[in-house]
Amino acid sequence: MTPNPTVISLFSGALGLDLGLEQAGFEIRAAVECNNQAAQTLRLNRPKLAVIQKRIEMTTTDEILLSANLKVGEPTVVTAGPSCQAFSTAGRRGSIEDPRGTLFREFLRVVRESRPRFFVMENVRGVLSAAVRHRPLKKRGPGFPPLAPEEELGSAFMLILEELKSTGYFVLFDLINAADYGVPQTRERVLFIGSRDGEPVEMPARTHDRNGENTLKPWVTLGEGLLGLRDTRPQHTSFSKSEQKYLSRIPEGGNWRDLPKHSQPRAIGSAYRSWGGRSGFLRRLSWRKPSPSLTTAPDGKATMMCHPDKVRPLSVRQYARIQQFPDHWKFAGGLPQKYRQIGNAVPVGIGKAIGGMLNKTIRENSQIHSLPTIICYNNDLLSRISQRPKTILNPQRMRRIKSREAALKWLEKSNGLRSEILRFSAQNPTQRNRI
Repeated sequence: MTPNPTVISLFSGALGLDLGLEQAGFEIRAAVECNNQAAQTLRLNRPKLAVIQKRIEMTTTDEILLSANLKVGEPTVVTAGPSCQAFSTAGRRGSIEDPRGTLFREFLRVVRESRPRFFVMENVRGVLSAAVRHRPLKKRGPGFPPLAPEEELGSAFMLILEELKSTGYFVLFDLINAADYGVPQTRERVLFIGSRDGEPVEMPARTHDRNGENTLKPWVTLGEGLLGLRDTRPQHTSFSKSEQKYLSRIPEGGNWRDLPKHSQPRAIGSAYRSWGGRSGFLRRLSWRKPSPSLTTAPDGKATMMCHPDKVRPLSVRQYARIQQFPDHWKFAGGLPQKYRQIGNAVPVGIGKAIGGMLNKTIRENSQIHSLPTIICYNNDLLSRISQRPKTILNPQRMRRIKSREAALKWLEKSNGLRSEILRFSAQNPTQRNRI
């Protein structure tokens, strides 16, 4: 009897990605998770799983392999979703110099030392534009020195690509949307898949489309995703009385913009005069659309996930169903810890789709012995990245020096396009670009 392909899970959390691989026929042999509540969640649901409750920096690869009962070269896949707060566009943004932003190097250390057949790593969309050293917007523009190369947008992503290439693996990356795989949530994530032996790995094939075009199914709505969920005593946090007052006036699928003009400044405070995305303020979800990307706090001021009908956040069980956890899955800790574990997870359906692709690759066993390289699976994404500026400025009204000419002069010294990314375009004919 052929043994199941094996998984070593790093930064395991509540097991979203790995649970999907398990559903595709993989066996999770070991999980490394330092958070106490998340580790307790693993033990509640997988009591026989070897859980190493330590920081990855303090955990040796030998210890991981011993726990998994595997030797160097034997793991089928090592998975990871290194802590992403440093790259996230929500809240204060750090970057690769933030300790949370360097955890991907610990993942690469384990890959180099354990030599799995494949690896899978995911991260937030913000990693595409992350800088090695983040300079706040208020310190850019006329009156400030030009950006150093490590302060330019995208500099951290370029470094990440070079370090992935240094593993000696054949690596693909792409930006995927969970809704394209039947997840009732529009959650965009950067996915990296590596092959030790140069096998022709691909991004998992999409099964859904926003409008159900090209023989694909339409996206799964929130209502469809929660269909049949028994949640008679929902656990959830609460909004403030002020937030409840405004939310009660907002229709399904709306947000603060649906309030009368005169009440909008008071409703969202200083954010009213800021710029950038503000769609998460006083946001009420819609049954007829997929959920927005789940955050770690459904009651957050800028990341509200208000129930479509009720004036409360989505419940823990609704959160878990949107991430496609089984309804019986238990989460340890208090409400904030439960929401955080679920919000940080990779949707189970993404893991299952990746597992299906890897199973196909394993069955075909068609090694191409590609030179160690890293390519983008989607040339359209690569083109978009190459046209992005290496810095942006605050609106003119928010700058220290408001002269347009001074801003253009500063940008001449600090700006440019990230065109060097184009060297990661697909050259191998076995790879199909998804455009």
